Amino acid sequence: MSQVQGKILAGKILVKPQAAETKTASGIIIPDSAKEKPLQGEVVLVGAEKADEKMEVAVGDVVLYGKYAGTELNVDGTDYLLISQSDVLFIK
Repeated sequence: MSQVQGKILAGKILVKPQAAETKTASGIIIPDSAKEKPLQGEVVLVGAEKADEKMEVAVGDVVLYGKYAGTELNVDGTDYLLISQSDVLFIK
């Protein structure tokens, strides 16, 4: 797990996206130009609860989120996604 330090605002989470698939189930190699942006990742930081919204997500959870959710960040050479808890579609 990453060693990201910092504080996130209420209702927000920091996610480390999983790597994009490099092969299909049948073994065909997917070129970089055809890879889709991953839509799931591991939660590395969680903000405080909002007054009207309980935090359902915890550090270490793997979450699925919308295709256009959040803001992409690069911290110390690692890519992350800062999203609102409301953008989480499913917790594994």
